[in-house]
Amino acid sequence: MLLPFALKGQIEVGLDEAGRGCLAGPVTAAAVILPEDFYHPLLNDSKKLTRRQRDELRPVIERGALAYAVEHVDEATIDEINILNASILAMHRCVDALKLRPEFLLVDGNRFKPYLGIAHQCVVKGDGKYASIAAASVLAKTYRDELMCGLDEKFPVYKFAAHKGYPTAAHKEALKHHGRCKHHRKSFAVNL
Repeated sequence: MLLPFALKGQIEVGLDEAGRGCLAGPVTAAAVILPEDFYHPLLNDSKKLTRRQRDELRPVIERGALAYAVEHVDEATIDEINILNASILAMHRCVDALKLRPEFLLVDGNRFKPYLGIAHQCVVKGDGKYASIAAASVLAKTYRDELMCGLDEKFPVYKFAAHKGYPTAAHKEALKHHGRCKHHRKSFAVNL
């Protein structure tokens, strides 16, 4: 069962990202502040959920959250500052976009840069431990997947809707035949 919070009595936000390992598309982060009593039986790390479950959870999280934000950092910025820094930038932008100022940042992973003097804690595999991080993982994944499906309509030869920009065999094959489009990350090596 997911923990409802790390520090009781504080406005705590969960932060997570989606798309770090992709060859194309942005990295997307989400920040979610949940009420301490928030519960949904499906809520878990987005990677452990089906697409249908994630799509079912997204509006539940959005309605139930005290505040949430989703931000994308584009491919050009990823190429300029690297994927780790782009992921952290996306999370910082999420904190900026929240309508409620958090007192504590609960971050999925093991790396983060302090932000606005707000205390933070990194939690490895936090999306499977804390409800707010799990909720952020669901929002980041669903918003990014939606964006990649939109890119699929504009660049159908890459079949982005099927793999969302991850380095699948089909994606690599499309790159071999068609080269990169403007949404591919130029700083990511591709073994074809």
